[in-house]
Formats: sequence, structure tokens, C-alpha cells
Amino acid sequence: MLTSTPHPVSALERLVTLRWVTLAAQISLIALVTVGWKMPLPLAPMLAGIAFLFLINLATAWRLRHASTVSDQELFTQLCFDVGTLAWLLYFAGGSSNPFVSLLLLPMTIAAVVLPRRFGWYLAGISLAAYSLLVFFNQPLPPPEGNLKTLDQLLAETCGVGGEHASQGDGFALHIVGMWLNYILSSLIIIVFLTRQAMALREQERVLQQTREKSLRQEKVLALGLQAAGAAHKLGTPLSTMAVLVSELERDLPPGENRDNLRLLRQQLQRCKGILADMVAAGDARPPLGADQWIRNLMNEWLLLRPEVHMQALEIENDETPPLIQVDRSLDQALQNLLDNGANASPESVRLQLDWDRSQLEIRILDEGSGIDSHLASLLGRDFILQEKSEGLGIGFFLTNATIEHLGGTVEISNRLPTGSCIRVCLPLENLAATPRPSATVLPLVDGPSGPMLTRPVTRIAA
Repeated sequence: MLTSTPHPVSALERLVTLRWVTLAAQISLIALVTVGWKMPLPLAPMLAGIAFLFLINLATAWRLRHASTVSDQELFTQLCFDVGTLAWLLYFAGGSSNPFVSLLLLPMTIAAVVLPRRFGWYLAGISLAAYSLLVFFNQPLPPPEGNLKTLDQLLAETCGVGGEHASQGDGFALHIVGMWLNYILSSLIIIVFLTRQAMALREQERVLQQTREKSLRQEKVLALGLQAAGAAHKLGTPLSTMAVLVSELERDLPPGENRDNLRLLRQQLQRCKGILADMVAAGDARPPLGADQWIRNLMNEWLLLRPEVHMQALEIENDETPPLIQVDRSLDQALQNLLDNGANASPESVRLQLDWDRSQLEIRILDEGSGIDSHLASLLGRDFILQEKSEGLGIGFFLTNATIEHLGGTVEISNRLPTGSCIRVCLPLENLAATPRPSATVLPLVDGPSGPMLTRPVTRIAA
């Protein structure tokens, strides 16, 4: 039993296009032979065969408008139609002695390129059977007469066929010229079809490679997410314990420098617990906001963490009403990672620009640093990058790129003149639309001895 493998419709579309060319060539050749050369041929059955293939191709072209894939069996059946129609035409035009009989190789070549091996063998057997039948069963071509006979003798002398063929004018020279034309036609069809098929295969391989790379990146993101969830769970209790100890030390120690240090330590502990709370709430739905207000909130929150950075006011490069969007906190973290990169490059000047159109939101982060190496820019976001500095692992940018790619967006890094770099983030608005979205499954918070704590989800098993 033949199994069916889905193919893109482009494979059948190329066959339909090739068939239109073949039909046009067949009609032109029959017109040339019967009208131009006055050679009597049984037009009724030959035109009926061409009309049959025309209707098959017309029906196939219509079906392709409503199909997304085609099966091996369908492609094989279509090629069988081509072999059968060509064999039918050759039967009324000399059979195996016709110079165009080698066109039977074309469907077999296409099957060998597009279809699994067994289908190629099946079509080779069908083509061989058709050729063998044409050797014994055919209607011979009439010998050339009149002007055609004179042309045959002239071609025989020109081609160096001399001898009895030239004197008899039996059409042998015309046969050689037909073989020459057939060779040209077959070469053009094979080259055009195989070239387009090779381009399609290379494009398919490129898409598969991108899919594999994206899958690997997602696996790394998942692994980091699991590690972060485990770390968040483990950090909840120690942070609460430290908060209790700091509060007791603050109460017992006299005023002075140590109390100020403890106050700073308590603030940092609160900040750590706030980060854990943000991780827990990362999947919760947020109210919709205008794109400008969302960016301002994100920028103000980031400046609380990086007060030493001199950042100019948000630059909005659009006079229209900002689109209403709804994003989760993962995108906030992704953009704050990019802001960190800009601040690390030039803490004295970081600029944030916002623009949009009907289809996408564009965010640009500009710094006045020394720029970025082009080779390093091409690697960022694809994998972790190990540099001499301990903080230069590229993990932040890797996660940022994964988050933005998940939303269908892109991140581009380029150098600016005379100095500095520009990070350009483009996000499709359709993926940021203010519509209800299901929340992600997160670790719940419970009240601990000194603030919220993370707990593991419990699976209950019936007794």
C-alpha cells in the first residue's frame, strides 16, 4: 500500500506551470506540421488527448487555490496523466520512431526529484511499458512529399546525412532535426524545473534550520526558567529569615553608622523579595495601557534601579494617538535588559525613542558608547557569549531576544556615527492587542514569618 506524505502546493504548482508550457509546445508543433508542412495527421484523436490534459490541468489549478498540501499519490497520479497523454499523441505520430519520444523521460525525472524512490520506480516502469508498446503499436508518419521532401533532401545534404537517405528523401534528415529540437526542449525543461526545485529545497532546508535553532533556543530558555523557578523557591525562606534578623538587629543596636547600614540592607532585602513577587506575578494579566504610558512606566521603574544613569525624556516620534496594548512583565524585563546594556556603555547619556504605525511598535535605545563589534552583534541573542568580564555572558540579551521572538518581534543592533550604538526593537501590534489572555501557571505566594514566600504546587493523590 502506498503511503501518502504531504508536500507544499508549490511542487504541484511548478508541475502545472510546466504542463501549460508543454501544452502550448504540442499545439504549436502540430500546427507547424499540419499547416506549415502539409503533413496529414489524425487531428481528431490528437487534439482530444491535448484537450483531456488541458482539462486535467485546469481542474488541478483550481484545486490548488483551496489546498495547502498535496500527497505523494496525487503527484504520482498527475505524472501518470502526463505519461499517458504523451504516449497517446506519439501513437498517432510514428510511435517510438518519433524524435520526441524521449520526452517520456521528463515525468520520470520529476518523480525522481520530488517523490520517494518507490514512486520513481513505479513511473519508470510505466514509462518503459509505454515506450515498449509504441515500438510495436503505432501509426507511422507519412513520408515527406512536395516541398517537405525537398526540405528533407536539403537538410540531409546540410547535415552530412548523404547517401541513400539524401537521394530517397525518406524523412531521415527531418528526424535528426526533430531530435535536435527535442534535445533543446528537454534540456530547457529539465534545467528550469530542476533549478526551481533546487531553490525550493534550499529554502525548505533554510526554514528547517531556523526552526531547529529556534527550538534549541526555546529549550535553553525553558531550562533557565526552571532554574529560576527553583532558585526563587529556595530563596524565599532565607530572605525571610534574613529580614527577621535585620529587624531584630535594628531594634537592638544603638543609632549610628551600623544602623544606617542595616537600613540599607533591609531595603535591599525588600527589593529581593519584590523581584521574587514579580517573578510569581509574571503570568498575571495586566490592564491595557497606551504604548507611551507603558514605556514611561517601564522607564521610571528602571531609573529607580539605575539612578546614576542620565536619561533624557522619552522621545515620541508620532503625533497620532498611541495604540492600546497589553503586555506581560517578561517584555518589561526584556527591554530593561536592553536599557542596562545601553547604560553600561554610556551611563552619562541614554535615549529612548518610541514610534508606531498600523502594524508594529518600534522602540529604539540609543547610547553614546564605543559601539559594538559587528561579529559580536551577529552572535548576540543566538547563544550565550563568554567574554573576559564575568558579567559578559550574553544571557540577558539571549533571554531578551527569546522573549521578543516569542511575540513575533525582532531585535537589531547597529553602530551610530560618530559614536554609540542603536538597539531597535520591532513588535507586531497584533500580538500586543489588549485582549484577555490566559495566565501562566506560576508558583503561589503564602504569608511567611516576614512577608510573602514561594511554595511548591501540591499534587493531591486520592487514597
